[in-house]
Amino acid sequence: MPPKPLFPTVSPGDPAPRRRRLAAALLAVPGFVPVAAHAQLSGAAAQPQSLDSSPWDLRLAPQLDDHPAKNGAKPAAFVIADHANGTADQDLAAKGSAELRRGNAIVKGDAIHYDQDTDTADAYGQVRVINGGASFAGPEAHLKVEANQGYMTAPKYHFTLTGGSGSAERVELLDSERSTFINGTYTACRCESDPAWYIKGSRFDFDTGADEGVARNGVLFFEGVPIFASPWLTFPLSGDRRSGFLPPTFSVNSNNGFELSLPYYFNIAPNRDLTITPRIISKRGLQTQATFRYLSPTYSGTFTGEYLPHDALAKRDRYAIYWQHQQNFGNGFAGYVYYNKVSDNTYPEDLSSVSNQFLNGTQTLYQQEAGLTYNNGPWSVLARYQHWQTLPPSVAPYGREPQLNVKYTKYDVGGFDFGAEADYSRFRVTSSDMTQGDRVLFNPYVSYGVYGPGYFIVPKLQYHLGAYDLSTLSSSTPNNPKNFTESVPTASLDTGLIFDRSVRLFGQDFIQTLEPRLYYVYTPYRNQSAAPLFDTAQSDFGMAEIFQPNTFVGNDRIADANRLTAALTTRFINPETGDERARFLIAQQYYFSDQRVTLQPGEAVSQAQHSDLILGASVKLGPGFASETAFQYNMDNNQLVKSSVGFGYSPGARQVINVAYRYTRATATPDGLPINQFLVSAQWPLSRRLYAVGRFNYDLAGNRVVDGLLGLQYDADCWALGVGIQRYANGVNTSGQQTSSTRFMAQLTLKGLSSVDNGLVAAFRAGVPGYTPLPPASPPLSRFSNYE
Repeated sequence: MPPKPLFPTVSPGDPAPRRRRLAAALLAVPGFVPVAAHAQLSGAAAQPQSLDSSPWDLRLAPQLDDHPAKNGAKPAAFVIADHANGTADQDLAAKGSAELRRGNAIVKGDAIHYDQDTDTADAYGQVRVINGGASFAGPEAHLKVEANQGYMTAPKYHFTLTGGSGSAERVELLDSERSTFINGTYTACRCESDPAWYIKGSRFDFDTGADEGVARNGVLFFEGVPIFASPWLTFPLSGDRRSGFLPPTFSVNSNNGFELSLPYYFNIAPNRDLTITPRIISKRGLQTQATFRYLSPTYSGTFTGEYLPHDALAKRDRYAIYWQHQQNFGNGFAGYVYYNKVSDNTYPEDLSSVSNQFLNGTQTLYQQEAGLTYNNGPWSVLARYQHWQTLPPSVAPYGREPQLNVKYTKYDVGGFDFGAEADYSRFRVTSSDMTQGDRVLFNPYVSYGVYGPGYFIVPKLQYHLGAYDLSTLSSSTPNNPKNFTESVPTASLDTGLIFDRSVRLFGQDFIQTLEPRLYYVYTPYRNQSAAPLFDTAQSDFGMAEIFQPNTFVGNDRIADANRLTAALTTRFINPETGDERARFLIAQQYYFSDQRVTLQPGEAVSQAQHSDLILGASVKLGPGFASETAFQYNMDNNQLVKSSVGFGYSPGARQVINVAYRYTRATATPDGLPINQFLVSAQWPLSRRLYAVGRFNYDLAGNRVVDGLLGLQYDADCWALGVGIQRYANGVNTSGQQTSSTRFMAQLTLKGLSSVDNGLVAAFRAGVPGYTPLPPASPPLSRFSNYE
């Protein structure tokens, strides 16, 4: 008798192939039983929802989940095919749309032979292997099913959890997470064929559990063109942090010529990393940059160092150090360190790349400060040592070497608010022929607020006591005393009313308020001309300052005052949402006596009877449009002193236009030069994928471009390209004239492989208020998506 065929044929007229597949699955091999499917979910929202009130009805499960086997239990095997036969509890042969499921492992093919004793499966013809969110397709596979060990020839693969895919000549499956591909490709592009970018290598080692891929003899292709090659490449499979080379950055500018940076990233730990960046500068040499970041529950910080040995243009070694550290000691105690230093005066404009941002001016002050703080209830304490490295043409500010500041504040104690500030500072400065010394301050205050429906009255008393012990006097003030004290009292009264009514404008309902406010302050005159200006300057004049008792910022001058500030504000509020749609205000100060205290001796005493008139408005017209406007007008001279007009329009994502105009009369600026500038910035789509970004700041008084930025960004499915060119101010030359420079930068982002900003996106964000970066790659699908 001839042997029984392993795979009996089915005639086309057989009426029951589906019944035979079911019989093969359930009855052919005793011991092979289907796995019961259960969903173990947590939380009320994840519980299956009944379709009806009956407990026997079907239920809707909001998500899929695994039902893990009990400890020591092995999952059952489930086989389905058009035809199947075999020996019970030993082996099984299945043919025709065959499937084998064991736990999370799935094997599909035209034909499958499964050995139960060894848990080995051999599959042939249109084979698919799925396990742990990874799928492999090829002509044949030989593997241990539950362990997911074996090999496939000519596979195409896809990692559902990370979005990576590719093909190879052969794959060795080591377990459910690790695999090795020979002569293959890899890409994170979500496309069936012809990916925009891919890596080709002689060998790939993937570990989906560790989220890491390693390519040997790898070449990175973009649009079919090789752009980078290395005998060893490592990259994250999901775009998360991983040690390895970051995308190189290129730039060209007038100072340094061509620049090429190739960062290498060390993912030391989840809370620590290090980036080392060789930076080739064609005109100067090879600079090395290193940035170390650290984070813990009690401290965090960043340390960056830059070093260029023997600058070919400057003929000297050059370096920079930037360190920021914050520490929480617990129980209200904390500390910090800010240490920034450059090797020479022209380093910032020549070489600085801290934060990798486009320049918008040149940094000339470098803070070197360390401090301890304490905050607990009403107490606030600061102890610090502050020093400045100052580069020309900036004037060196005073450092506090050291300072101890203590504040105590209590609110609503029987209706009273009271507190005090005590401060000791030793002021030192790097400039020669400058007054230096110690200052002690004590500033107590007390106020009592009366609040009611539609009104408030707040009287306040405060006192300023300052004691100076000067160690050095400037040659311009040789006869000033070195030891003296000052005491200045101040009394103020702040009161206002609030009215509201319902109005209907332009077919919409609003709540309109009318809010008159009066603020009176009295400070007697005290001669303070002997006090140096350690931390004091003239305050700006605006809505935030006219309700302050002192017209100076700092503690070395307390202005005498006998003045009344009157203001009137009206607001229009959406009654349904509470959103403020418009605000209009007008304010002015009235002087009952001249202010005699000035910053410098010999300055003219103000003899005006009233201040300039301040007018302001903010309006929101429809979705996406907003306006802010402010004017300062001198009624006596019939002159506009200051004006600021700004409009913003943003109807949707990545659609924003900002227009602003700023004017300040020459007599109102510290250097006596007028400010007359027009600024426009925007981000706007030119097509579905192409965006334009720009900024233009023009000085009408000086007839020059203060700064300008123009760029384009193209967003593809799995890559993005941005280019930008910027004109920026970078200091003042020896003749006192403003100097400018031009910088060009390009950035290619391969989605799923890298998301590093080389400074272009940061420049767009800083230059265009409301700028929104291009969207990242879409997140990977769940492994239950397209579930097989």
